[in-house]
Amino acid sequence: MSQSEESVISIKEKGNDALKQGKYEEAVLHYTHAIKLDAKNYSIYSNRSYAFLKMQQYYYALDDAKETIKLNPQWPKGYFRRAEVEFATFHFSDALVSYQQALILKPDDCDIANAISRANKEWKKDLKADDQIPWLGAGIGIVLGVIIVIADFICTNKPTLTHPLLMASLTIAIAMMGYGAARAFRYYVKCQRNGLLEVPVFLDEKPEQEAADNETTEEASKPTERTTRYTKTQARYRYKKGKM
Repeated sequence: MSQSEESVISIKEKGNDALKQGKYEEAVLHYTHAIKLDAKNYSIYSNRSYAFLKMQQYYYALDDAKETIKLNPQWPKGYFRRAEVEFATFHFSDALVSYQQALILKPDDCDIANAISRANKEWKKDLKADDQIPWLGAGIGIVLGVIIVIADFICTNKPTLTHPLLMASLTIAIAMMGYGAARAFRYYVKCQRNGLLEVPVFLDEKPEQEAADNETTEEASKPTERTTRYTKTQARYRYKKGKM
């Protein structure tokens, strides 16, 4: 075994130790350092994906899981890592597909089988919510409509809702509003879930990143300063790249 390989193994073990102790940020830094020395080591990407998942950095966790699969498509843990991220971000149907791909490669794994069962239950529950919540909103609308009709009849000297057709129309209108509001809420929930896997904002700030890089260059050229101060955007970028 070469000295470089020993170094990678040693750094990876440091990351594993930090992971076991719940020091996820430290683990990410160790894994990133190891990846710089051995960019083809799929198991390190897998471990870093898990660390990112624990930090709720879902975009990075999914990115590393995909890289794991790319480097070794026959390794079931890569698909399992991807599935875990998808499950954590409520993409249950996608998680089911990934878990099943992992199970195909390792059919005797009980953990994968249990994960499939769990994801299937959550997926069915989510589909049921899509069907039931809008009708629940409609039901609440009907109750509100009836309350308004009764209140108009009891609390006013001259009720305005005297005709049965008018009463029914008002109740139906409020029920439809409740149905629409509930559907809009479910749409909002799904948008929020999709947002969990979107590219972090600071990765899209190219002009700001370039400015940060320019700042680094200028500060590094000053002989009187021993340390470099970074902007928040630059610090995040360098953290992902393992430069801290």
